[in-house]
Amino acid sequence: MKRVGLYFGTFNPIHIGHLILANHIVEFSELDEVWFVITPQSPFKTNQSLLEDHHRYQMVYEAVLEYPKLKPSKVEFNLPQPNYTVNTLAHLYETYGDSKEFALIMGGDNLKSLHKWKNYEVILENHHIYVYPRIMKEETENTLKNHPHIHTLDAPIMEISSSFIRKQHRAGKNIKPLLPEAVWKYMDEMNFYRKNT
Repeated sequence: MKRVGLYFGTFNPIHIGHLILANHIVEFSELDEVWFVITPQSPFKTNQSLLEDHHRYQMVYEAVLEYPKLKPSKVEFNLPQPNYTVNTLAHLYETYGDSKEFALIMGGDNLKSLHKWKNYEVILENHHIYVYPRIMKEETENTLKNHPHIHTLDAPIMEISSSFIRKQHRAGKNIKPLLPEAVWKYMDEMNFYRKNT
């Protein structure tokens, strides 16, 4: 039974921080693979800076090509919107339940709001959650972090954000070192996140 960690995000674009973190988690935890689950563009809100789903998938695909334990996933693209993590997990178990066991990967900031998620008790009861550190403005005591299914990881703190990359790229700054080479090439060729896009 393969243990798969699900790393959710818009990945708009995927950057080296995402890769470093995912690779660290797959190498230094019980997980066999990490899947980047790309969050689809919501039909209920139009975000001008969010690239179309297939472009973000392509960038993740390019970014992980050389990492056999990291995979792109478009599982949420075909699920009804608005979608909830609990529904994604149910769908994945219907599809892969005989061969894979799924866990969640999230930052410490997301763990703080986990109790607000739809059916969070069901998620916690049936899945392990791997939590990576984030710099947070205030440390608040989190009662969930002592739950037996919560695993706090000693992972590098990555303070690179996709929004910073988009903003600085638009401003004409050189952000190439923050991106996997293949992602930079794709982004540059497609002219993404520039002033005229």
